[in-house]
Amino acid sequence: MAFFYPSITSEDSNEPFELQVSRNQIAGHRAITVFGYNPDVDQTEVTVWPYPGIVSYPAVAAVVKVSSTSLLDTSDGTGARTVTIQGLDANYNEITEVVTMNGQTAVNTVNSYRRVNFASVTTVGSTLSAQGDIFFGIGTVTAGVPATVFNLIKFDYNNTVTGHYTVPAGHTAYLMQGNFSAGQDTGATGVRGRLLTIDATGIRRTAAVVTVNNASIEYPFEFPIAIPEKTDIEATATGQSSNNQASILYVMLLVKGAAAPAPGTPRI
Repeated sequence: MAFFYPSITSEDSNEPFELQVSRNQIAGHRAITVFGYNPDVDQTEVTVWPYPGIVSYPAVAAVVKVSSTSLLDTSDGTGARTVTIQGLDANYNEITEVVTMNGQTAVNTVNSYRRVNFASVTTVGSTLSAQGDIFFGIGTVTAGVPATVFNLIKFDYNNTVTGHYTVPAGHTAYLMQGNFSAGQDTGATGVRGRLLTIDATGIRRTAAVVTVNNASIEYPFEFPIAIPEKTDIEATATGQSSNNQASILYVMLLVKGAAAPAPGTPRI
C-alpha cells in the first residue's frame, strides 16, 4: 500500500498553495495550462494553433470524426494507435474518451462534443510518435483532414497545441498569467497577440492585447480575472507582415462552483 505524503511539515507549516493544488490536495481546485503555437502568422487574424484560420466551435454537440494524414496511425501501426480526447458535452460538462486510430479513415467518437479542449496520443507503435497530423472535426474527410476542424494534434507534438479553452459547466476559471511570443526569421515587424473571451452572447471581448517584435512578453494578472462557466477563451495573433511564428501560454486556476461574491455582498 502506497504511503501518502501530505504537504505539511511537523511544525504545521503549509507548502505553497500552488503546489497543493498540483498535488490534488485542495478540493475543487485544478491548475489548467493552455499552450498554443502557430508557425505561420500572416496579416489576417488567426488562432494560435498549427492550422490556418480561426478555430471552429460546434453550434451544438456533435459526434467528432478522428483521423490522421498518415496511414501509419492505426490500431497496429508504427505511429499513433490511440488518442485521448478531453472535451465538453451538450451541457458543457466534462467528458473524455479513448479513440482507436484507423489512419486516414475517420473514426467516430462515442460521445458528442460541444467543445474539444485537449487531446493527446495515448499509445504508439515503434516510432513512439504519431506519424501524421491527427484531426478532430466534422464533415467530409479528405486524406485525413475533415471539412471543419475543431482541434488537431500536429505531427510529432503528440498533444494539442491550440490556444483555446472552454470553461466547463459548474466551474469558474481564474486567469492568473500569460505569455505571448512572436517573431520571424528575417525582417523586423511586430505581431499583435490577443486573448479573447466569448460568452453565450457570441461577443468576442479582449482580455489582453500585446504587440511584440521578435520578443516575448509576460502579462501577469495580479488580480486574477474571473471567467464564468461555458465561456470560450481564445488566443489569436496578427502580423504586420507575413511568415511570423507565434506562441501563447496562459495559466488558470479552475475552481468548482460560481465566482465568489464581493466582500459585503449578501449571500442568498
